[in-house]
Amino acid sequence: MAKPTKKKEDSKKRRRKEEDEEHATDEQDDEPASATVTAPESSEGGNEEEDSDDGDGIISKKSFASLNIHTSLLDSIKSLKWDNATQIQAQSIPAALEGRDVIGLAETGSGKTGAFSIPILNYLLEKPQKQVFAVILAPTRELAFQINEVMVALGQGIGASSVCIVGGVDMASQAIALARNPHIVVATPGRLLDHLENTKGFHLRQLKYLVMDEADRMLSMDFEKEINQILEVIPDSEKGRRTMLFSATMTSKVEKLQRASLVNPIRVEVSTKFQTPKKLLQSYLFIPAKYKDCYLTYLINEHAGQSILVFGATCNNVQRLALMLRNLGFPAICLHGQMSQPKRLGALTKFKAGGRDILICTDVASRGLDIPSVDVVINFDLPGHGKDYIHRVGRTARAGRSGKAIAMVTQYDVEVYQRLEHLLGQRLSECKLAEEEVLMLLERVNEAQRLATREVKEQLASRDGNGRGRKKGKYEGGDGDGEAAIKQDMKRGFYAGGSGGRGGGFHNQRGSGKSHKKGGGRGGGHRR
Repeated sequence: MAKPTKKKEDSKKRRRKEEDEEHATDEQDDEPASATVTAPESSEGGNEEEDSDDGDGIISKKSFASLNIHTSLLDSIKSLKWDNATQIQAQSIPAALEGRDVIGLAETGSGKTGAFSIPILNYLLEKPQKQVFAVILAPTRELAFQINEVMVALGQGIGASSVCIVGGVDMASQAIALARNPHIVVATPGRLLDHLENTKGFHLRQLKYLVMDEADRMLSMDFEKEINQILEVIPDSEKGRRTMLFSATMTSKVEKLQRASLVNPIRVEVSTKFQTPKKLLQSYLFIPAKYKDCYLTYLINEHAGQSILVFGATCNNVQRLALMLRNLGFPAICLHGQMSQPKRLGALTKFKAGGRDILICTDVASRGLDIPSVDVVINFDLPGHGKDYIHRVGRTARAGRSGKAIAMVTQYDVEVYQRLEHLLGQRLSECKLAEEEVLMLLERVNEAQRLATREVKEQLASRDGNGRGRKKGKYEGGDGDGEAAIKQDMKRGFYAGGSGGRGGGFHNQRGSGKSHKKGGGRGGGHRR
C-alpha cells in the first residue's frame, strides 16, 4: 500500500483528471475487431417509448420474455415501456445469463445500459446478495449518473439498491452511502479507487460482476492505471467474477484490457466504424472565419423552437458562445468540465427536460449521454477525428427519428473537413445561406461578443493559482438552470447514490485485505 502522502497526491491527480475529462482524445488505432456474433448495424437510440419503428435495425425481433429473464424483472422492464430487446441486448443478455464474459462493440444509443443492467439484476433475484456484488465503471460523471438512473428505475421494483460514486461530490456523503451496503456501485474509476484506498470498511472482495462501459474512452482518458489497480483488489474470474466490457471501437488498449480482464468472452458487434443514422440530414456551411459567430446566431434563429446542441472545441469558447447567445436573448446554457458538478448536472437536466432549447457543450456531451430529443446538432468547431464527429451527430436522429447536423467550415478548416469526408466515405451537401441576410445581425452580434468576451476574461482572472476557482457568472446558470434542484437532491443524498431497496450486514474489509469491524445492518441508500 502506498504511503499516505503519495495516496493523497494520487487522489488529487485522479480528481483533476476527471474534471478535465472532456479534453481527452482518442489516440489509439481504430482497427475493428472480429466478433463472434455480428448483429445488424445501428447507431441510434435504444428502447424508447416512442419506438414504433426499428430505426436502422436497432430493435431486434426478440421480446425480453424470450430471453429467460425473471418475471419480477420483466415487470420492471415493461414499466419502462421497453418492448423488444435491442440488437446488443438480444445478443449479450443470454450469454451473460449463462455466466459468460461479454465484450460488446456498439455505438452510444444502442441499448448497452440495458444489456448489462438486466443480467446483473437477474442474478440478484436468483441469488440474493447482502453486499456490493456489482461495479459499473464509466468514463464521465454524467454517464455514471445516467447509468444509475436506469439501475434505479429497473431495480426499485425488486428491492435492488445502487449508489453513484463520482468526483465533484463530497466523499463523506458517498462513504455513508457505501456503508449502507448497496448491491450495485456505479462509479468513475478515479473516485472508486479513492474510496477503496481511503474509506474505512469499503471493499469489493465479494464482487460478482464488473462492467466497463465506454472502455475506449476510459482508456483514452488515461484511466488505465486506475483500472489496473481496481482489477488487483477484486476477485478474479477463477473466483466467479463475471466481466462485461463495452466499447464503441476496438482499439489496441481495449484489446489489451480485454485480455487482462475477460476470459473466453462472447463478442457481439452491432455497429460499424463511422456509421451515421440513415435519417440524419447532414450538411456543411462554408463561411468566413470572421463572421462565424454571426452565422451561428443566424442558424439558431432559423431553428428557433427546436432542440439544438452546439459543439465547441474548448471550455472557454463554449462559455463565450453561451454568454453571447444569452446577451442576444436566446435561452442558451452550457456544459463542460470546468463547471461545478451541480451546475453541470443542472444544465443537462434542464436541457433534457426541455427547460432550455440550446445547449452549448464540449465533447463531454458527445458520447453515452441519453438526451432523448435533439433536433439539430451544430458543429461550431469541427472535431479532429471522424469518431468524434459520429458521436456528436449521434445525439440526433435517434431511434428512427429524423434529425439535422450542420458542420461550420471556415477557410482554416478545409483540410480537416476533407479528411472528415474521406473517413465518412461520403460528401455532405452544402447548406447555403444568403450572406446579406446573415450580416444584418452583425452589429448586434459584435456587441454581444464584446460583452461575452469581457465576462469570460473576468471568469479566468478570478480563478485561483490552480486554475480551478471560478467566479459565478451567467454561463454557469442560476437556479433557473437547475442548480437549486441539484443541490437539494445532494442534501437528500441522491447523488451520493441510492435507489432504495435493502442491503445487509457483512464483514467490511479493505481492498488491501486488512480486516475491520463488522459494518452494519440494513441499507440501500436514499430515495430521491
